[in-house]
Amino acid sequence: MVVGAEPVGELELVRTFTGAMPTGVAVSHTGRIFVNFPQWGDEPPAALVEVRDDREVPFPDQRWNSPARDDDEQAFVSVQNMVVDPLDRLWVVDTGSPLFRPTRPGGPKLVRVDLDTDTVAQVITFPPAVVPPTSYLNDVRFDLRRGRAGIAYLTDSAVTGPNGIVVVDLASGRSWRRLHEHPSTAAEPLHGYRPVVEGRPLLDRPADGPPRALTIGADGIAISADGSRLYYAPLIGRRWHSVPTDALADASLPEEEVADTVVDEGDKGTGSDGLESDDAGRLYLTAYEHNAVLRRLPDGRFETVLHDPRLLWPDTLVVAADRHLYVTANQVHRQPMYQGGRDLRRKPYALFRTPIDAGPVLLR
Repeated sequence: MVVGAEPVGELELVRTFTGAMPTGVAVSHTGRIFVNFPQWGDEPPAALVEVRDDREVPFPDQRWNSPARDDDEQAFVSVQNMVVDPLDRLWVVDTGSPLFRPTRPGGPKLVRVDLDTDTVAQVITFPPAVVPPTSYLNDVRFDLRRGRAGIAYLTDSAVTGPNGIVVVDLASGRSWRRLHEHPSTAAEPLHGYRPVVEGRPLLDRPADGPPRALTIGADGIAISADGSRLYYAPLIGRRWHSVPTDALADASLPEEEVADTVVDEGDKGTGSDGLESDDAGRLYLTAYEHNAVLRRLPDGRFETVLHDPRLLWPDTLVVAADRHLYVTANQVHRQPMYQGGRDLRRKPYALFRTPIDAGPVLLR
């Protein structure tokens, strides 16, 4: 597949950010916009904000954005992403890992904020057997039809430890780990893959040492329109995979039987950060090597939804109820850790959207 040199698609600027670098975006069913800023060195004044009247307001309040320590169960330690679920509730993915430090129980968590009252209604933490100290929880998807309150699926994109999928029963808070150290959840540098962004190989380039291949695993995640399959991809890799949600949700199923159900979805032609799906059965993926967003149709064909030089590292994707696809562009690859200690990012960072003829997947 060749992405043309001319811009593709209608790229509408929603907001720019002149402070810390954002990663995730979430849009409520009524159009409220939420953005998060991970603790990667920019020292954001708030981990999670709502964009209100051109202001960035700490959400749900300043207390939740003022952690006392890395294992604070009642505050956001380092938010990587958040998602609005089918019932229009905001779920926040807290890595508990500022500056990618090892996590401690209580830091990594999934937090539900009810948007009708703007208050925290549920906090789910994880035992070390499910989210070990090396973990880095990244993104989440929901199916509220399973069990009494639904099931959540999260990717663990750990940089230095094993990758996998974390499954959560939302009623009890019980969680279990799937595809732990499975090849499909791991990065691909050992297989010869090396991403190239803005004409330069993307490597871990510390200021005081030799460059190394990146090893960031399962990152983007999307659930099919009927809820039967979960799609996922490593940040460092061009292949993606899917697994039946029945296999993930059955905590009694032996791990080897879950692994046997994994399907290799092929080479998607690009490294991807975010994945998303719509209610028309299409799958979206960012293409950080090409400043683009691609879409796979139900018949397996790929098409370019967006291609624009302003999409410098398209990160999180969200299909919203307003029938737009939202995407953050945050220049991740220009951070000092990838540039020999030099910060090559040029503010502002941006949030864009484009109209699509579909809405979000609402499994409720």
